[in-house]
Amino acid sequence: MPNQVKFRLAPRDRHETHRAATPLELMFDLASVIAIATAATGLHHAVAHSHFADGVVGFFFAFFMIWLAWMNYTWFASAYDNGHRWFQIISMAIMFGSLVLAAGIPAVFAGEPLFLVLIGFIIMRLGLVVLWLAAAQSGSGHRETSLRYAGGIAALQVFWVAIILMIPATSAALKWAFLLGFAMELAVPVFSEGSNRTAWHKHHIIERYGLLNIIVLGECFLAVVMAIKGEGGLPSWQLLEIGLLASIITFALWALYFNGHDHLPHEEKNHVLIWGYGHFTLFASGAATGAGFAVMVDFANHSAHLSETAAALSVAIPVSLYVMSVWLVRDRYWLVGGAQFVMPGCAVAVLLAAFFASSHVLLLIAAVLIGTLIIRTNLGANLAVKEK
Repeated sequence: MPNQVKFRLAPRDRHETHRAATPLELMFDLASVIAIATAATGLHHAVAHSHFADGVVGFFFAFFMIWLAWMNYTWFASAYDNGHRWFQIISMAIMFGSLVLAAGIPAVFAGEPLFLVLIGFIIMRLGLVVLWLAAAQSGSGHRETSLRYAGGIAALQVFWVAIILMIPATSAALKWAFLLGFAMELAVPVFSEGSNRTAWHKHHIIERYGLLNIIVLGECFLAVVMAIKGEGGLPSWQLLEIGLLASIITFALWALYFNGHDHLPHEEKNHVLIWGYGHFTLFASGAATGAGFAVMVDFANHSAHLSETAAALSVAIPVSLYVMSVWLVRDRYWLVGGAQFVMPGCAVAVLLAAFFASSHVLLLIAAVLIGTLIIRTNLGANLAVKEK
């Protein structure tokens, strides 16, 4: 009788030392960043032509699908990646699905049928279902949890196929159906982890989220290059200023996130959910900041069709959301008393700069972020002393 290939994924040790991201996971991030860049480009062009609502809604829907697939895979890999050849092959299939999804993202902004998006999403989600079924076969005590994940993802994939095929792409009903689907997708881990928590590795997850944050901030660097190269090979002083200030803002956002304070100081379920889901806004706003910088470049080149205030808001709004997201997922657990208002105060100041000093908005945002970073660093040093 021929040997049968048995594909089982046993959970890893959640207290494993020196756990780090694998080359396969980094390749997965690379596939995701292509889709993220496509979504950011769609937002950039929509906002630059004053299609604000269509651009924001399209970006939200596209980014959510990208982030959802990345998040589901990342948490699974943290708990079950054992380097098995079939795990690697299925992971590569999921990556291909991400690239198909990326190819279909322009249709999201154009109001066209979402067939490529659907095909890419099906590939990614079915790959994940196979992985969860392999985890269910491990006999590790996580069978019910794994089957809940597999069943929930499969059932929702039927939902996605139904709404995309049955509801016209331009219908408002499709947007409401998407929101319902998103809510149900977020409920799947809550329901599944209720039976038995998976063996995800805290420090590995923190590293994985940090790496994706760096990737989305890379969208800002693309806009910096766009500014510096100019239209004739050399930038004007105005474009050079945009490139320099955009770089400073990006570095400040990076520093606010990677400031030495530990993420996930508690592993209580609600805290983990807020941290894991709260990063959606952080990642999306980081990518949207890059789109906003690109809008500022277009405005300086007189190729954008929007007001100066609207151009300023295209940067101020995502930067403000990014800062508030850092507060939501981490700082509110560390800071006490009046220090709790440092990050929210920064977010408000960034928004006010767009309304009252739109012609110098990048300079003011950079100044506010640097000031906040200095204050936040001093607060962190004081907290470190108290902890000792």
